[in-house]
Amino acid sequence: MAPSITKVALDTSPIENGEHKPSTITLEGPTLLADSHPFLTEVPANVVATPASTILASSPDDHKLGNVITTGSFVGFESDKESSRHVVSIGKLEGIRFMSIFRFKVWWTTHWTGITGSDLEHETQLLVLENDPVIGRPYVLILPIVEGPFRASLQPGPDHEVDVCVESGSTHVVGSSFRAVLYVDSGDDPFDLVRDAMKAVRAHLETFRLLDEKDPPGVVDKFGWCTWDAFYLKVHPQGVWEGVEGLVSGGCPPGFVLIDDGWQSICHDDDPITDQEGMNRTAAGEQMPCRLIKFEENYKFRDYKSPKEERSKGMGAFIKDLKNEFKSVEYVYVWHALLGYWGGIRPNVPGLPESKVIEPKLSKGLQMTMEDLAVDKIVNNGVGLVTPELAGEMYAGLHARLESVGIDGVKVDVIHLLEMLCEEYGGRVDLAKQYYKALTESVRKHFKGNGVIASMEHCNDFMLLGTEAISLGRVGDDFWCTDPNGDPNGTFWLQGCHMVHCAYNSLWMGNFIHPDWDMFQSTHPCAEFHAASRAISGGPIYVSDCVRQHNFPLLKKIVLPDGTLLRCQYYALPTRDRLFDDPLHDGKTMLKIWNLNKYTGVIGAFNCQGGGWDRQARANRSASEYSHPVSCLTNPKDVEWSKGKTPISIKGVDIFAVYLLKAKQLKLLKLTEDIELTLNSFNYELLIISPVKVLPEKLIQFAPIGLVNMLNSGGAVESLVLEDEKDSVMVGIRGTGELKAFASEKPKSCKIDGEEVAFNYEDCLITTDVPWNGSNSRLSEIEYLF
Repeated sequence: MAPSITKVALDTSPIENGEHKPSTITLEGPTLLADSHPFLTEVPANVVATPASTILASSPDDHKLGNVITTGSFVGFESDKESSRHVVSIGKLEGIRFMSIFRFKVWWTTHWTGITGSDLEHETQLLVLENDPVIGRPYVLILPIVEGPFRASLQPGPDHEVDVCVESGSTHVVGSSFRAVLYVDSGDDPFDLVRDAMKAVRAHLETFRLLDEKDPPGVVDKFGWCTWDAFYLKVHPQGVWEGVEGLVSGGCPPGFVLIDDGWQSICHDDDPITDQEGMNRTAAGEQMPCRLIKFEENYKFRDYKSPKEERSKGMGAFIKDLKNEFKSVEYVYVWHALLGYWGGIRPNVPGLPESKVIEPKLSKGLQMTMEDLAVDKIVNNGVGLVTPELAGEMYAGLHARLESVGIDGVKVDVIHLLEMLCEEYGGRVDLAKQYYKALTESVRKHFKGNGVIASMEHCNDFMLLGTEAISLGRVGDDFWCTDPNGDPNGTFWLQGCHMVHCAYNSLWMGNFIHPDWDMFQSTHPCAEFHAASRAISGGPIYVSDCVRQHNFPLLKKIVLPDGTLLRCQYYALPTRDRLFDDPLHDGKTMLKIWNLNKYTGVIGAFNCQGGGWDRQARANRSASEYSHPVSCLTNPKDVEWSKGKTPISIKGVDIFAVYLLKAKQLKLLKLTEDIELTLNSFNYELLIISPVKVLPEKLIQFAPIGLVNMLNSGGAVESLVLEDEKDSVMVGIRGTGELKAFASEKPKSCKIDGEEVAFNYEDCLITTDVPWNGSNSRLSEIEYLF
């Protein structure tokens, strides 16, 4: 192959706000540099780099996205032969710590770290290289994307090389010349770097919308209950009714109910189509070879008869009765797979669009993922794929039926299946585009444009092609009550894995979809561990408790009496100092995540050590030797105060009131002043961090903490006004319970909604009880007079 190294010309860089800004990523000889600092060496001669500014200069979407930073470069390569799959080195990575997101299962991704290209995993979706402030090297992002009918991922190469794998998924779709299969950029802030890169890729591809451009569905603000772990495939109307009734009677009314797998009409290919619709297939995994045989609900829900209206029956009658009886229930969603069911649509069934059973083919990258029951079942039995031209007909039939019976939205599962079925359909990108376009159109017509929870969707195909309308999605593998492979310790270490999946995946996925950390069970041995993470995740909170088996004292720490939540303003992310560490099996790293409320920040510390990805076994495994107490340092600077839609200004703030929720301790810290935490295995601490404000006249320091009976205590603080002329502070509180606030002096009085109330003042903490005012929309006004 003839040498043809492409060097970036600096005079093509963008001009922003009148200031000339050269591209930060340059290819000089055989070296890729970020701000003149090498990060990949021995770059092959066939690798090319193009400044993003030359491609994005006239993007029509700039006005929609705000300031699109285009200081990165698109990277591609030339090959001497056409192929449907290329694996090409982009250079050597040595001695620089990295964090990455890779697919450990076909459906799910997680966090991985290393220091060389050989440490990478196959099917890597995002790669961030650590900065070096001593020499001035910035953080570097390498993001695989799609180009034409090809999709890219990263993987380990020989001798510390980083390889890019570019594949169409179909032997009929070949290519040899690529200019933009990677987007590479650098910056001094890792969070801004990822966000700005996604904006640039959005402007380049114009195939998706960012989360900032969309609104998540209303379920994110409602406490929910999912039927899965309560019933699995045996779900039935009476059980759903009793499940909701039990939560309501216990004081935790759900506003959101998700009827999971088990409501549809399905059967195996060798089953006759009868009124029982294959519902004898209820063992774990036995439903996966089944195919959909009608859009209507199965006999369990179809035979429901309303006790309220004599002639009312079926799913519609049940949903109507459920919402009428339990006024808190505002949303009812149901589960379905992207292709109708796990095994797709059964061919030659009247009333359904025509389908063809196709044998799924796993790419070489997917063959490196963890063995998975769902994959095995699907591969062995094939998938009834509706031709892409008829995908819109399939979704219209299914969703129109659901809308007609009062269903408000759907959880779309088993999403990343198309790439295994695309050989005869133009490849993975074209097939995905057609299916996601049909799904988007149907969701917009039947479920207000955003009534979807995406699941089993962890791959860049979906993020880059399927998120035009979808704005909420799972960011972690399933919540496993126990280890499906039989390890008794999995009851514990799998919970740490789940938390790490969600926290780190959100750095990537949170730009496309609002992160959903999945359900959990309130009676699980690690329930409080899960509840604490969900409470500050910023996403929906729903449980999968068995009927009338609940830990109500725990649930009341996250659910208000009307079934709403104290939700953070942003979505939780790992702290900056934990991005390149291993919180699962290095025996020393504590997972720390941060988020923002309106007036406070929050840090969650979680000891997740004890198990995770095993490269040799190609599976998640217990690592009990690392399951022991772990210590960490944290400080108010761990909160990224300037991030999110509603950043908190800390300009001029000298002191922060830091309240340790479990320890029930108050600390006054400067921005970079550390506090040390030591936690036992699968234990946690939540730190509410409140910038201290001052009443100038009397120099009284004040900072609201929030309702400390709630896990996201600071989420209760909805308004804060310091009135110097009156020597008073007004705090608007949503919720009920024990309100705490820091004050350097004891107030003269405390009023709630104008009525003077008793309060306690001890160790600079004001404590008072806030009663439930009966309305989530009306704040309780607390006035402290000094």
